[in-house]
Amino acid sequence: MGLRKDTRRAVKLAKDIMWSRRAQRSLTVKLAERPPLPPHRFRVGVYFADGKVNLYQLRQWYAPLAQLAEQHPVLVLSRASGAALALLEESPLPVAYVRRVADLEQVIAEQDLHVIFYVNQNAKNFQMMRYGRRWHVFINHGESDKMYMTTNQFKAYDYALIAGDAARARLEKVLWDYDFDKRAIPIGRPQADHYLDDAALPYTPDDREVVLYAPTWEGDRGAAAYGSIASHGVTLVEGLLATGRHRVIYRPHPRSGVVDHEYGAANRAIITAIEAANAADPSAQHVFDNGPNLGWQLAAADVAIVDISAMVYDRLAAGKPLLITSPVNPEAQIDESGYLQACEWLEATDATAMVARVDDVAHDAGALARLGVWVERYFGDTTPGVTTARFHAAIDHLMAEWERFAALHAADGDVDERDVHAAAIDDEEIEA
Repeated sequence: MGLRKDTRRAVKLAKDIMWSRRAQRSLTVKLAERPPLPPHRFRVGVYFADGKVNLYQLRQWYAPLAQLAEQHPVLVLSRASGAALALLEESPLPVAYVRRVADLEQVIAEQDLHVIFYVNQNAKNFQMMRYGRRWHVFINHGESDKMYMTTNQFKAYDYALIAGDAARARLEKVLWDYDFDKRAIPIGRPQADHYLDDAALPYTPDDREVVLYAPTWEGDRGAAAYGSIASHGVTLVEGLLATGRHRVIYRPHPRSGVVDHEYGAANRAIITAIEAANAADPSAQHVFDNGPNLGWQLAAADVAIVDISAMVYDRLAAGKPLLITSPVNPEAQIDESGYLQACEWLEATDATAMVARVDDVAHDAGALARLGVWVERYFGDTTPGVTTARFHAAIDHLMAEWERFAALHAADGDVDERDVHAAAIDDEEIEA
C-alpha cells in the first residue's frame, strides 16, 4: 500500500512539474500580447498566492468584485503561473502576474492600492502584508462553522469582512482582545445577489425535482473529515438516479481524491453513474458540474445536500431546503453551537432511506420556517441588493479611513517599501 502511494505521488509530482513549465511558457506568451496595465488606476487589490486548484476561492468573488470595480477599480494579484493563466482567460477583472517579490513591488509602486483583499490564509499572504499605508482586509472564501473560521490569523489583518451575527459570535469565543466593533465589518453574502446572473440552466426545467449534491473533499486529517462521497455519495446518487422523479446536479469539491485514492474512485463512480443514467434516459438531463461558476446551482435546486463546509452557508443564503450529511469519521469536529445544532441531517444508510429523507425535507414547511430564522442570524437582511449595498458601504468606509490617515501622515514623507532581503522566487512552481 505504501509503495503504491509513493508511486502515485511521484507520478503526480512529475506531471505537476511538466504542467507548470508548460503553463509558464503559455503565460509568457499571453502576457507579451496584452498592453501594460494603466498606471495609478487601481485602488483595490485582490491578492491570490495559490495555484489553480484553489481558484474556486476567488471565483465566487468575481461578480461582487466586478460590480465594486465600477466605483473602485480592482486588480487581481496572482503569484502562481497556473492560476494567473486561468485568471487571464476567465477573470472579469484585470490581472497582474507577480511571481517574484520584485514583481509585486513593481505593481505596488505603479498603482495606488488602498485596500488589499485576501480570500484565504496562504502563508505567502505575509509577503504582501508587510507593506503598510494600506488596509489589509480578509474577505474569506465562504461562511461556515468549520474551525478554519475561528483562526487567530484574523488578527493579522487590519479588517475582516464577515457575514453577520453568527460569524461575530463564533469569533468572540476564540479571539481575545480583538476590537470587533471596528475590525469585523458585517456585510452578509454579496454573492447571493448574483446567483442567477446571466445563468443558462444546463437542463430544461420540467416536473422533476432538482437535487443538488455538492460534497466537500475528504480532508487532510480526521478532525476535518467532512467529505461524504465515499460514505453517502455513491449510494445516495444511485438512489436518486433510479427514481425517475429527480434530476441530480453533482458538484464535487475540486480537491476530491487528492489525499485518499479510494475517495477519488468513489467520485469517479458517481460521475460514471450520471453518464449511464443520461444515456439510458436523455430526458433526465442529470448534471455533473465542474464548471467555474457557483451560484445558479444554489438558486435553481429544489433541495440541496451538502457536507459541513462553506457550501452549507452558500445554500443557506438562498433560503431553500437543505440537508447536511452527517460525518462517519468519529474524529470529525462538529461545531453545534450554530446552525448545525438545528439543521436537517442526512445519515449514511441505504438508498431508500436517503431518498425518502430528501423527499421529506424538500416538502417540510416546518423545516423551511426554521431555516428562515438561521438565514437571518447568519446573513441579516437577504433582500436582493441589500448585502451588495453593505459590501460597497464597507469599502467606502475603508477608503474614507485611508484618506483620513493619509491626511494625518501627509508630512511623513515617502517610505522605501522594497524588501532587499526577499529572495526572488525563480524556481518553477509545482501546483496541485
